[in-house]
Amino acid sequence: MAFSRGSKSTVGLDIGASSVKLVKLDHTKSGHSVSAIGIRELPPEAVVADEIRDRESVMFNIQSLIDLTDPKIKDVVVSLSGHGVITDRFTIDKKTGTEAEQAILFETEQRAPFDVDDVSLSYHIVKVDDDINKMDVLLVAARKEYLQVYLQLIEDCGLRPVIVDDDALAIYNAYEHNYEIDPTRITALVNIGHDVTNITYVCDGLYHSTRDVSSGTREIYNAIQKEFRLNPELTSKAIKGEMSESIDQDMLKATIISATDDLISGVELAFSYFKSQAKLENIDWIVLSGGGALIPYLPDFLQSKLGIPLEIANPLRNIDYDPELFQYLQPEKIAPLLTVSVGLAMRTVR
Repeated sequence: MAFSRGSKSTVGLDIGASSVKLVKLDHTKSGHSVSAIGIRELPPEAVVADEIRDRESVMFNIQSLIDLTDPKIKDVVVSLSGHGVITDRFTIDKKTGTEAEQAILFETEQRAPFDVDDVSLSYHIVKVDDDINKMDVLLVAARKEYLQVYLQLIEDCGLRPVIVDDDALAIYNAYEHNYEIDPTRITALVNIGHDVTNITYVCDGLYHSTRDVSSGTREIYNAIQKEFRLNPELTSKAIKGEMSESIDQDMLKATIISATDDLISGVELAFSYFKSQAKLENIDWIVLSGGGALIPYLPDFLQSKLGIPLEIANPLRNIDYDPELFQYLQPEKIAPLLTVSVGLAMRTVR
């Protein structure tokens, strides 16, 4: 879903349930460089489970973010996630042209939980095996109603959504551009958002599949707010580890851990399902991103409970930027939160 505009820079706009993130990347022959970064917190109930409940507040924060970072921005790359979107990978007989499209549409009809006449879909041929005359197809489909509501919001902010991507593919894109992918290692890219945890699997050095877990940091946020009787602003600081001198850290750790039952269970179930479907015994590595990667004690607890080595994602690892331009944000500290927006901004708009 792209339009030809010819640009040497791309803006990734990630509208999450707890905040709006923006990254502008300049594309050069040597790679990418950051020219703008911004984050705006959203009210606690503005977006819930991918449903925009306070449209005016979301629009205000998007427009404020544009004004703060670069008022000239018009073209943005955005992404969708949640129940209105499906991402799937399947194998079909090798075909081209109209035959390929018809075969892919047939597969979509078998897999989509909604009528294919009501969806916008895009696909990519991941690989072709000429020896067995098969090809692997990556499918992304979004409900038209869900897509139109989202696009209308962006346009009402005075912006042009030039590419619509999927959160999982943006996360994979950021990972692929910043890390040397080991084809012998099974990696789970775990992005913990406010309401949804997105898990993207990388096998044989390629994108394999995605699964969403209907749990995120909201339960932790609510538990901290209740336990320490904090207002939303102070709760946001506490969940980021910014109140280490104001609240008891042992109690904070216990509160965070006690609020992760659903998250842990969901991730364990997703991992078990993946290993069963892919006929694999182990997941070798976890790369953790999203707001959950910044919550004190949570990454270590996840690693110990899941028994899998874990590292915190850095989507700015291979991207040039001048730290002095972003001192108030400290990009290296919030980098995991920018994974989707960085992955979006790495898309080139032709």
